Amino acid sequence: MTEVFMGNSKQYTDEFRAEAVKQVIERGFTVVDVASRIGIPKHTLYGWVQAAKKTVRAPGTIAVLSDSAEIRRLKAELRRVTEERDILKKAAAYFAKG
Repeated sequence: MTEVFMGNSKQYTDEFRAEAVKQVIERGFTVVDVASRIGIPKHTLYGWVQAAKKTVRAPGTIAVLSDSAEIRRLKAELRRVTEERDILKKAAAYFAKG
């Protein structure tokens, strides 16, 4: 983790902040997951994400990033639910034999 210590508070590099925000916005991870994985307070990362969403470099950029993150999240959820359904089908077939 790249960080610069300044007195009692930590000052993180721009690259560190950008990568953390990218994991949330583009890759679809939750703020809590990313914050715990990289060792920062969740409210800190939440603030960075909110600031990044307000900073629009090109019209529609944030909306597209948010949409793609939502699509990735939904695909992951669909995979999980499909696996759960398949397991339940197998369990129901097993118990129906019994």
